[in-house]
Amino acid sequence: MQLDSNDGLHFHDDELAQARRFNKKLAWLPRFRIRNRFTPLLIQSLLRVGQLNGAARLARHGLHAESTMANLDGHRVPLRIIRPKGKAKGVVLDIHGGGWVIGNAQMNDGLNMAMVRACDVAVVSVDYRLAGSTPVQGLMEDCLVAARWLLGDGCPEFAGLPVIVVGESAGGHLAGATLLQLKAWPELFKRVCGALLYYGVYDLTGTPSVRTAGPDTLVLDGPGMVDALRMLTPDISDAQRQAPPLSPLYGDFTGFPPALMWVGELDPLRDDTLQLADRWAKIAGVEAHLLPDAPHGFIHFPTMMADRVLDHSRTWIRQRIQSAAD
Repeated sequence: MQLDSNDGLHFHDDELAQARRFNKKLAWLPRFRIRNRFTPLLIQSLLRVGQLNGAARLARHGLHAESTMANLDGHRVPLRIIRPKGKAKGVVLDIHGGGWVIGNAQMNDGLNMAMVRACDVAVVSVDYRLAGSTPVQGLMEDCLVAARWLLGDGCPEFAGLPVIVVGESAGGHLAGATLLQLKAWPELFKRVCGALLYYGVYDLTGTPSVRTAGPDTLVLDGPGMVDALRMLTPDISDAQRQAPPLSPLYGDFTGFPPALMWVGELDPLRDDTLQLADRWAKIAGVEAHLLPDAPHGFIHFPTMMADRVLDHSRTWIRQRIQSAAD
């Protein structure tokens, strides 16, 4: 396992200084914590208002998004597909974040558009149900159905193309859970050539860095996450919460593909990524990066550090797809 900032990811003083200035602004904001159902509904409504011009933004780059449905075993899951202008060399299964309670398949359009253009991939984003009205296990089921549809007979358009699973935050959790469940379908699972995971949640009882997160961490309320995770998984014990695939950290990674993982030093979830990387690396190649002065969600912030990370991730995707094609 590689755990450093090598391979062109040594950050210069000006990049670190910019990140610290931005962190000072973040420090004035309340840390996200799931306390009730009303706040996520409000945030979700604001998110949708901000997405009203999404089609026009894609069109400016000659792209458009198609809404379709994964239909498998009587289970229907909405999907959003963005295709490259030419023939796709691979497919990305994108699982968005949002603490399981907010977000949708459109929210990563900006990141996915850049991925489509730079990597010549099609991006299939899962519009899974949210935990305000559905148990987390239901969200996991949606993502598994989407993956089986994409990798199986349900999607002949992308038959034979290598697939990379991308997940961020809660989406990282769902990506890990999806991969563990996919092992029950070996012929489908072997088409997955990589996993790109940004600061995911892999232990639903809270890793040490979550439980002990202090005022230097940003964006997320670490200790408050423990109560939130219990609220999202009611009527089960902590031992049941730790059982995979609900907590991917404790799964069997036999046969898993190579992975690229990112987490920031100022993220309460840093132990989740570091511990997952350590376990995963015993089976497959893992490149894991712990970023200085980086909080949760940093790839969405206007910093040079985020730009460098995203560029590196896109290079890694191209390399994984080329390796699968050779």
